[in-house]
Amino acid sequence: MLDSTNFAMQKKHSRREMIGLLALAASNAHSAATPERPNVLFIYTDDHSYRTLSCYPEAYKWVKTPNIDKLAKQGVRFTAAYNGAWCMPSRATMLTGLHQHAVESMKMQGTYPDSTYDAAKCPFWPKHFRANGYFTGQIGKWHTGQDTGFGRDWDWQIVWNRPKYPETSTHYYYDQPITYHGGKTEMLKRYSTDQYADWAADFIKGNGRPKDKPWYLWLCIGAVHGPYTPADRHMQELKGIDFDTPKDIFPPRPGKPDWAQKIEQWQKDANGKPVAGKKTLTEWVRQYHQGVLAIDEAVGKVMDTLDATGERKNTFVVFTSDQGLAFGQHGFRGTKIAAYDANIRSPLIFSMPGKIPEGKVCEQPVAGVDLPPTIYHYAGLKTPWAMHGHDLSPLIQNPDAAWPHTTMMVATGQTYGSDTNNIPKGEGVMHGGVPWYVMVRDKRYKYVRPLVTDLEELYDLKADPEELNNLAIKPEHKATLQKFRAAAIAELKRTKAGFVDRMPPVRTA
Repeated sequence: MLDSTNFAMQKKHSRREMIGLLALAASNAHSAATPERPNVLFIYTDDHSYRTLSCYPEAYKWVKTPNIDKLAKQGVRFTAAYNGAWCMPSRATMLTGLHQHAVESMKMQGTYPDSTYDAAKCPFWPKHFRANGYFTGQIGKWHTGQDTGFGRDWDWQIVWNRPKYPETSTHYYYDQPITYHGGKTEMLKRYSTDQYADWAADFIKGNGRPKDKPWYLWLCIGAVHGPYTPADRHMQELKGIDFDTPKDIFPPRPGKPDWAQKIEQWQKDANGKPVAGKKTLTEWVRQYHQGVLAIDEAVGKVMDTLDATGERKNTFVVFTSDQGLAFGQHGFRGTKIAAYDANIRSPLIFSMPGKIPEGKVCEQPVAGVDLPPTIYHYAGLKTPWAMHGHDLSPLIQNPDAAWPHTTMMVATGQTYGSDTNNIPKGEGVMHGGVPWYVMVRDKRYKYVRPLVTDLEELYDLKADPEELNNLAIKPEHKATLQKFRAAAIAELKRTKAGFVDRMPPVRTA
């Protein structure tokens, strides 16, 4: 029989044991990656068109990207992703899961690309991953406000804070001011894509991070952004390439809006061939694709490190870009922004062997707002707020599954959140010669409504993948046009776009 002292001591030890068990349970909940709680590797390239990867049939015949092709064979490749119209809004979408018109407090200011935001009004979801036991890291280009979020959103961060150092805003390849974990900033002399890949490999190996937590790493590579500087080892690659000159590189462009007729970024040389500055179209295209070689090698290095560390099967991998880039199509040179696939369509690949199918292709177009909810699904977490997109896991698991959601992308230039409620007039609504717009896509058609009084655009991408034949001006397609108009307005209302009832009328002819 226990006396009162021994009973009290036993109760005290029982409480300690219970506290210890609870602490152990909490520790296990935040333990290293498992199939139910995997690591997440998000590889995010810059100005990188889907047409530059040999796993995409639209690539030129001489394009070879074996490492990215291997990743596609080990997962599900989406044929069409629309993540944003240019670098900054695309990244804002990736950090919030919201369309540009709902990214509140984000503002451009001062000398481009300087920008700012209020973290209380515009939270980024990696903060929520941290709160739920993930160790979060980011490497490479930062382009969303001077505040990079270190210590709030990121546990570990090595970045080129482009908004903070506008004088180096064109230094995509060398001489970048790199900030280490919110502290010292030093100039990077090495070819940036190579260094980013090495830092990512070190992160995956566990250098500088705890081994008892799953991790999320956002790797932002910029090897094909202007001025398109290849690594020295690739300068002699891709000699003798050839390709067809885009049909509408020079105006006029029959059936297209007035603004599109004014795009003249190429001139004709003495032989009528397109040139820009001192370079021919072929030289521009070759130089751009030489840069892709470094991206492919970086992907190979990072994926090989995942294999070597035994982390591959417990890592959900996402590969995509902020948007594409046009060279010659519709008159553009090294330009994104416009709603044409040549300008903005991104590659998109998901991979996690044993967890998702391999070697599959999904033809359902998707939007950038869909990526954060998808990452949350595979991490086994609930999104911290109502995001605009939809978890893509049903399509990843079954690429032929029905998809009831509208795929929309909204481009409002350099303006965000409630500042987009009132659509500016004149040049204020233009960005890079392109007006603000709303784009909606399904498997066959693309619809674009400009937020100026001009022609709408409607393309049958099965019959007209180059987007040369604007069906919006043809009476026989009136019913299809009306269907897409209604879908765009419904999706704008669902996502609470403040300008939805203030859009200017369209021009019908």
